[in-house]
Amino acid sequence: MSVHCFTSISFSYLNRARVLGASIKQYHPDWNLWLLVSDRAPEGFSLDIENEPWDRLVYITELPISNIEGWMFKHDVVELCTAVKGPFLEELLKTNAEKIFYLDPDIAVLNSLEPMLKLLDEHSILLTPHQLEPDDEPQSVWDNEICSLAHGIYNLGFIAIRNDDVGKDCVRWWSKRCKSFCYDAKDKGLFVDQKWCDLIPAFFERVHILRDPGYNIASWNLNRRKITASKDGQFVVNGEFPIRFYHFTKLGPIGDTMTRRYAGDNTEVYELWAWYKRCIAEATDDRIPDRWWHYGVYSSGSQIPKDARVLYRDREDLIDHFPNPFDSSNGGYEAWYNNEIQQ
Repeated sequence: MSVHCFTSISFSYLNRARVLGASIKQYHPDWNLWLLVSDRAPEGFSLDIENEPWDRLVYITELPISNIEGWMFKHDVVELCTAVKGPFLEELLKTNAEKIFYLDPDIAVLNSLEPMLKLLDEHSILLTPHQLEPDDEPQSVWDNEICSLAHGIYNLGFIAIRNDDVGKDCVRWWSKRCKSFCYDAKDKGLFVDQKWCDLIPAFFERVHILRDPGYNIASWNLNRRKITASKDGQFVVNGEFPIRFYHFTKLGPIGDTMTRRYAGDNTEVYELWAWYKRCIAEATDDRIPDRWWHYGVYSSGSQIPKDARVLYRDREDLIDHFPNPFDSSNGGYEAWYNNEIQQ
């Protein structure tokens, strides 16, 4: 059986991807792992895939997307790293892959994912909801349920697809939406690739919603998932469910705040976070500047404002006139925007 798994990053998330890749290889050394990079390496750094836990490296410019520079410019870093997921998944379905998994780079696998492989024998699509049961406290309703209403019912830090007719139909649809509407525009009902997937159970058959609390544990469901250590040293949820993968979202002050709010005195949660932070520190390369993203600046080196991206993607005349808006030479988009909009 050919199983493929991929994640999507800019180089500032390479340390997280390294931890994820190593954790997958620990339990599934036979899986084919793909690292999809929507970035260019900073000067003085070169990524040697032979020394990474990932088997294959793909850059965004290798994807079959027309006018790739103009398309990339329409997105900020989060939008771009999520927009490529559908198109790349569509490409993987053209290979010999029988089952395909996507995992966010800030996830770590803590146990075998064999149960999901078995589920894909019967189902074409696997999804994990942000929450599995209602909240009671007003603060948690705001943080969790209302946040899910705005950002999407299912967390697209994970999706699994079987390479069959239903899986292909779903991915073709999602890929089209990712190419055209993968924006953080909640006022328009959009949140990158994720909000679209609320429609998957309505549009497609053979969709399985994972209700096992051992999958995709994160701050948005931690108040309903008590983590303990079993007698054999494994972490379990609610006394019986092995933790399959944990989503270490918002590494830093925000993640710490939300963890304290919802983990409370659950000591094992802090042990997991301490382990993850040590792993990230060991996987960090000092040659990659903090928050590095090559496509965050024009060729002149000036930062690209979000408003410049939004205007560009909303104006067909600008798309036609500036096919490569990153290029600041010869009176490019940067000069036009500064003269016409900034003044």
